Amino acid sequence: MIMPICVETDEKGSPFVTLGTYQLRLELEDISGEFEDKARTELLETPERLREGLEKLKELIRNEKGLSLPIDDDTFLTKFLRPFRCNAEHSFKIMRKFYKFKLKNPKYGGQTVTPAGVRHVFDSEVFMFLPTRSKFGGRIMIINAGSKWKPKQVTIEHMFKSIMVAIEIAMMEPKTQVGGVNVILNMEGLAMSHVCQFSPSVAKLIVEWVQECAPIRLRGLHIVNQPYLFNMLFALFKPFLGEYLKKMLFFHGKDFKSLCDKIGPESLPLHFGGNAKFPEYPGSIFSDMLFYYDHEFKVHQTYGYFTESKEHDLMASHNEKNTVFNICGQPG
Repeated sequence: MIMPICVETDEKGSPFVTLGTYQLRLELEDISGEFEDKARTELLETPERLREGLEKLKELIRNEKGLSLPIDDDTFLTKFLRPFRCNAEHSFKIMRKFYKFKLKNPKYGGQTVTPAGVRHVFDSEVFMFLPTRSKFGGRIMIINAGSKWKPKQVTIEHMFKSIMVAIEIAMMEPKTQVGGVNVILNMEGLAMSHVCQFSPSVAKLIVEWVQECAPIRLRGLHIVNQPYLFNMLFALFKPFLGEYLKKMLFFHGKDFKSLCDKIGPESLPLHFGGNAKFPEYPGSIFSDMLFYYDHEFKVHQTYGYFTESKEHDLMASHNEKNTVFNICGQPG
């Protein structure tokens, strides 16, 4: 008898989903074993360096006017510090960009950037997480930006917010802080109706967020099943890509062997050329699992910059005129 897929909880009340011999869950426990070794060799992390980095980061936050953060929460601060080799100055630079972006772009950084706020995006399976990790320990995210994406139900604003929620999830997991993130962008079914959702200004904003503001280790952005029309979409993003992000881009088409070489066949399902046998699960199940963490996301949205100039910054953002038009003739 095949058991229905549903959300369960362990003895600590943490939610998980059983997928054959695999489990889909947020791994919030601290690192140990191979991930501790990886942190030491790849990120130069030792207890001493982590402690020193946290103290320096706290000092920088205290001296930053208008920045409200849980300064005594080492777990919270570590998610900014760890991906950058315990370098407090570099971590603080990204932290400032992370929260400044939200302040300057309230449309994308408001209170609805929570699992509940973008539930319909996960329900529609536009964004999915695999229960496996890459051969290097990275979290694997799938973005089905073709046939599963119905722009009338999931707007570009919802897509952007979902990217932000997905990155917040990655930031929460100590294993992902160390192992990083692999994104598979599945373009099967890409149509002109999808391409028309983007403008140069939106493309620039997305790249800015991923490239300059997200405190994660991006280990690869893998494009698969892209039709010829994808070239038109990529032309919007290409001018804004920095050298690091360009190195992280891999165009596989239908060559799943090259995808497996990068991520590991044991980490990928059959339809991506791998040999990991787990059943497909409805997006609503992932949404149900994230529901358990919605309160944490809401609390996190209360952090950031709160200065006397906030109102002025928001007004300037709203009043800024954009004269760039996208390829479909719509305002950017």
